Amino acid sequence: MYTFGLAGFPVGHSLSPWIHEQLMEQTGVEGEYQLFEITPEDFDEQIDQIKKQQLDGFNVTVPYKEKIIPYLDGIDASAEQLGAVNTVKRTSAGWIGYNTDGTGFLHSLQARFPDLFHQKINVLLLGSGGAARGIFAALMDQAEVKVDVANRTVSRAEAMIAETGGDHAARAVTIEEAEQAAGGYDLIIQTTTVGMSPNDDTSIMPLQNIKEGTVVSDIVYRPVMTNFLKEAEQKGARLHFGHEMLLQQAVYAFQIWTDLHPEAHPLLEKFERKLKGE
Repeated sequence: MYTFGLAGFPVGHSLSPWIHEQLMEQTGVEGEYQLFEITPEDFDEQIDQIKKQQLDGFNVTVPYKEKIIPYLDGIDASAEQLGAVNTVKRTSAGWIGYNTDGTGFLHSLQARFPDLFHQKINVLLLGSGGAARGIFAALMDQAEVKVDVANRTVSRAEAMIAETGGDHAARAVTIEEAEQAAGGYDLIIQTTTVGMSPNDDTSIMPLQNIKEGTVVSDIVYRPVMTNFLKEAEQKGARLHFGHEMLLQQAVYAFQIWTDLHPEAHPLLEKFERKLKGE
């Protein structure tokens, strides 16, 4: 009998309980997945209470992927490099942090576009938060990739590049510079919360300059078709959806907790229908 959870703010909208119930059913194990909504002013106290519960592990979502680190007993090498944790496991050595964002994103992207990294590609990464860090590090492991990181505060993008060791293949740019250069990118990844429900009508950057066939990804999964992706589709882009990453990073978290290996692909269509309320 496993017990997992999710810590963040807000978390009432999260579909992580549904996802992990599906993964438990697929692997034939019993368990439950709880939501822990932690207000910023109560973070210290509530994280301490979570750690005292009989949990096997818990996920961490915005805005605590970086803030959680000092409260853990250790983090693995990749999470340390990223400075962000989204998965925590109870071990004999205490609470250990991991990051499955980058691996989950890259695996879901390659599942949809298996030939994408078989050639040199130019990438635009929008944002420099916890999820962006994981995705950026995963991109840096690809041999033929050049990445522009665009953020409203350019110094944050510069810091992320330096801290994750990507100076050799990346540069920081403004959102405006990215918009003007959009036609030169083969892959554009939106990693912020801009466009997330209930602010469905917002978009981080116009896409009128992109070229046909560009792969455009938005890690926002509610709504499934964000304004960003709608504009991309109108311009002839190929689309990658946030729920694909969410499902795949959950699979990796589940593996860390249980040593079991469920498959994401059989759940994709069912998950999309649920997101659309069908």
